[in-house]
Amino acid sequence: MTLLDRLNHDMKEAMRSKDKQALGVIRMVKASIQNEAIKLGKDQLTEDEELSVLSRELKQRNDSLQEFENAGRDDLVEKTKDELNVLQKYMPEQLSDEELTELVVDTIKAVGAESKSDMGKVMGALMPKVKGKADGGKVNQLVMEHLS
Repeated sequence: MTLLDRLNHDMKEAMRSKDKQALGVIRMVKASIQNEAIKLGKDQLTEDEELSVLSRELKQRNDSLQEFENAGRDDLVEKTKDELNVLQKYMPEQLSDEELTELVVDTIKAVGAESKSDMGKVMGALMPKVKGKADGGKVNQLVMEHLS
């Protein structure tokens, strides 16, 4: 079942159960996926492209959550957390800290990185492996620690 199929199915379920919050988030994600397909001139996105759109939506909400918390907007904080919970259902299972650290160490060895100047090589090789399965900031931090 593709992501779009899952979204369509869950949208119908949200309509039946009158879950306005989930329905709104699902519609937004579907629109983002369709807009990305139009932008790329395709009828349908690949799984990786769909995952990129989903990751972008998740990142936007995480950034908004930080801003709302800093501004003391508790009403918007709760709404954004609910949206994040809905989006998380569509993301692949996240890597554990141990799995992520192991991937970082293996990738550093594979590309022969020795210093922080090799950061770009490591990140370039590592990010496709962890796409959608780990936060980019966390990956960046781990790579920096291991290259120090």
